[in-house]
Amino acid sequence: MGARGNENRNDAQLHQIRFQVSDSAAARLIPLNLHGPDVAQLFDILTKHRAPPKCQFHAFAEYVAKTEMHGSDDHPLYEWTKTAIENPAKKERHLRSFALYVDGHKVYTKEIADELEASLRPLRVGAVARA
Repeated sequence: MGARGNENRNDAQLHQIRFQVSDSAAARLIPLNLHGPDVAQLFDILTKHRAPPKCQFHAFAEYVAKTEMHGSDDHPLYEWTKTAIENPAKKERHLRSFALYVDGHKVYTKEIADELEASLRPLRVGAVARA
């Protein structure tokens, strides 16, 4: 079994918790790991769960750069992602959206996702969703 229950079993459905902040200023602080007063409690919870946030825009930009570097840019996901990061309205939305990687894993068990989601809900950091 992997870290915190993240195993590669076909019978285990894996989850990812994401959240979106409405305040653009706070959203700019989060990827820099700056713990301003508006996000201090958020970072306390994320540290407890070993779940650093990954900005969706930055993740998309990294994917596009890696895909272009490896010359496999004819994939439909690449096209969608590149279009998304080049569109100003979508860029703004994705700059305020974060995925949580628990112990370095993009996806994790339902139990871990449930714990993380329950800890985040009272904060009202913005929309909390499960992918």
